[in-house]
Amino acid sequence: MDAGVLPKKVVSDEEVSGPPAAVVNTSQAVNSLARFAASSGDTPDAPKDLSGPKRLLSGAVRKGDGIGPVVDLGEYCSKLLVVTLGITDVVERTGLTVSVWGSGDQTEWGSKPLLTFRQRQYCGVYSVLLNMAMHPDVRYLRVQWNMNLWGRGERTPMFGFEVFLEESGARVSGSAVA
Repeated sequence: MDAGVLPKKVVSDEEVSGPPAAVVNTSQAVNSLARFAASSGDTPDAPKDLSGPKRLLSGAVRKGDGIGPVVDLGEYCSKLLVVTLGITDVVERTGLTVSVWGSGDQTEWGSKPLLTFRQRQYCGVYSVLLNMAMHPDVRYLRVQWNMNLWGRGERTPMFGFEVFLEESGARVSGSAVA
């Protein structure tokens, strides 16, 4: 990625006699970095990256087992994907198992999931690779989750979590600076 050239700024005598050059205005520096990060740096011939992560299940606090909405894969068909589970809230002595199911027609979801995250009991971010090239007939995904409880007491299993996917390497290619 080529770095863009910033226009020259004409400095007045008042600015020169101002604070020493070593003192940096942090708001100007942050704004400059934000503008640089937001600029695409793409050339017209460069291939366009996929849009950012695709949300399979939006972040919310959920109680008990459930099934998420059907999500169209669109441009993610036949690609190597990173599926990420982010857990933000947990009730003590509970476990969460999340699986991702695939379908070609939104009615038949198969007998087993495309992937299953290991049971989790703690907050964190967990990622798993999913090779959609191994499932060429799958056009739709949905998330299914199960919660369990162990130990004594009358608690309701509850987790705050979300699930999203992105093309493998999207984070690296989007943040790499040459």
